This record gives sequence, structure tokens and C-alpha cells, in this order.
Amino acid sequence: MIDRRRLLGLGTAAAAAPLGFAGAAGAPSPQIQRYVTLGRTGLEVSEISFGAASSSDPDLVRYALERGVTFFDTAESYRFGWSEEAIGAGLKGVRDRVVLSSKTKARAGDRRAGMMAALEGSLKRLRTDYLDIYFNHAVNDLRHIRNPEWWEFTERAKEQGKIRFRGMSGHGSRLAECLDHAIEQDLADVVLVAYSFGQDPSFYDRLRHTFHFVALQPALPQALEKAKARGVGVIAMKTLMGARLNDMRPYESAGYSFAQAAFRWVLSSPRVDAVLVSMTSTARIDEYVAASGAPEIRQGDLELLERYAALQSGSWCRHGCSACERACPEGVDIAEVLRTRMYAVDYRDQALALEDYARLGAGASACLGCLHQACLVACPFDLPIPTLTRDAAIRLG
Repeated sequence: MIDRRRLLGLGTAAAAAPLGFAGAAGAPSPQIQRYVTLGRTGLEVSEISFGAASSSDPDLVRYALERGVTFFDTAESYRFGWSEEAIGAGLKGVRDRVVLSSKTKARAGDRRAGMMAALEGSLKRLRTDYLDIYFNHAVNDLRHIRNPEWWEFTERAKEQGKIRFRGMSGHGSRLAECLDHAIEQDLADVVLVAYSFGQDPSFYDRLRHTFHFVALQPALPQALEKAKARGVGVIAMKTLMGARLNDMRPYESAGYSFAQAAFRWVLSSPRVDAVLVSMTSTARIDEYVAASGAPEIRQGDLELLERYAALQSGSWCRHGCSACERACPEGVDIAEVLRTRMYAVDYRDQALALEDYARLGAGASACLGCLHQACLVACPFDLPIPTLTRDAAIRLG
């Protein structure tokens, strides 16, 4: 476990320092400083790019453009399609200057005709006739990526000029397994994966004096290295380990916000090309873009990451841990339930939480009357699973 007393005593000087980012009054606006190429695709993108899961505001798209952001990602399911419409409106007249991607959830039994209909719906909402990348979204089951209909559909869509490259996105317990298959079978030109300092074994290697390390997804770094070796572009998402940014404000100082430290950690990894993050306000865009540049870990970054890990360790469900996967005899998908709860509690995005929770069917309804609490000791990080899943059922059911 984490020595919380030691960590929470770190950085008292920083706690008293006022927080400021480039772009404040009288300061130059922050700009993207570095652009990267996504593997063999040749697509050049801003190293910190616009995720639209929690946004449907064209003005934010244009604001990010002004800051040098050139990659915009959305999905047909985000905001019930309004996210795609906002991206399309925001990019009107500049489509040829940006890289644009969207996603669909193509599952094991889905047919190519349905996939094509989903793509055409996205193109219409985005006001474009092609996507640079089209992702099979939230793949956490090998059966989804093995469906031959996905390959045949993407081949046809490429022939018709509707997509340039195919991709796979994922953040579930079988992420490494699905990634490995997609890479081996040449099913993805780009992968979008959950990857943060909280999932990186090398982060804990530096902090063994503080952490008793429990290996999470030990195969994930190897899968990402294989992707890079095969020329597959690698984009990291969910880099903020729950994104409870306000919890860290008292400990930050100018140029050293927790988010900036988390981005620098991920971008300093040779396994990753770029970071994708939800941009929900102009202030957030300024803060995030200000992290662009030489991706070395700076003095003070580790302290912020260490402190955040201590603060959130008892409540954050680690993506891909899967230790609780079969703990519930009622079949509750604990990790997915806790992911939707994270959207509501940590991201404060009730709409996204409700939308994703509804897709879980019964969700955590069985937890409301549960007496056996078989999941109580299933988490190696001692998360109070029954309390959290019941809370999710009450909030979202």
C-alpha cells in the first residue's frame, strides 16, 4: 500500500503558490510546440489532441484550432451524435488542414452493411466525405476484433475513399490481448489505448520506496512496443487517471499542473506517439496545450504524480486490472460499472455516464440487494467494490 502520510506532506511550498498557465492575462497564448507522425500512416498530428467525448461545442473546436491542435477525435455514440455535429461545424472550411477520426462499436455478430450505415451517418454529421481514421470502438473482447465483417467493411470503405486508415480503441481488462491480436493480424493502422502513469510499471519502479507494486496489465507495454515496431500509430487516452484535477490545484504552480505532468510522463515514453484528451473548456485547452514541447519529465512532475496516486489510490479503478472480473456470481461487470461511475463522479459528466451505463443492461442492479458481497476482497488495491457498485446503481440506474 501507499505511504500516504509521506506523500501528502510533499510540496508544501507548491501548495502555497498561485496556479497560472500560459495564456493568462498579458501572457502569450499557449500553442502546440510539437507535431508527430502516427506510424506508417504518415498522418502528422499535434502531440496533444482534441477528444470530444464530453463536448458538443463548435467554439471549443475552433479555439483548439487556434492553439495549433490538428487532430480531432469523436464517436457516433458521444453525446448521442451531437459531438460529431459540433466537430463538423467547428471544422467547416478547414477540413483539409486537420486529421479527423470517429468510432463505431462493431461487435462479434455485426454485419458489414450495418457498419457502413454507421460510417455514413458519422460522415453526414461531420460534414465530410471521408475520415482519416475509423476506429472499432471500446474493444475488450477478442470476438469483436476477430469478426471478419470488420476487415471486409474497412477494406470496402477504403476502396470507396470513405476512410483512409482503420483503427482499434480499447480500455478494458483484455486490452493487451486484443491489441496483440489486432497487431499480429494487421487489423489496425492506429490504436487508441488507455495508458497513463498509473498503468505504467516504470512509474512504480521509480517509486518502490513508496509503493508496494502490483503489476497491472504487464503485457500492455510489450503490446505497445510491438505496435511501434510494426509501424502502427499509438495514441494514449485516459492519461489523467480519473482526471480529478481540482483535487490537485492546491499543490500546483505555474507550468507544473498535474495534467501537464501526466501528459509529459506519457509523451516521454517511446511507446506512445500522441495524447488524446477531452477538451471541455477554453481554460482546459490552454492548460493542456501548454504542456506541449520537449516531452521530458521536469523537476516537480514526479512529485505531483506521486501525490495524485496517493490521493486517488483508494477510489480509482485501474483500467485493465481484471482481478474482479469473475468475482460476482450475479454476473455484474464490475470494471465497466466502475468506469461509468468514474464518468459521473470524477469527470462530472452525467450524460456520458448515463449513456454508457444504459448499455450495460442490468448494470449493477443486483448490487442493491446483495447480501453475499463476494466481490468484497476482489480488488488488490482494496477498493470497496460493493459500496462503489451500489453507488453506481443508485446514481445511474
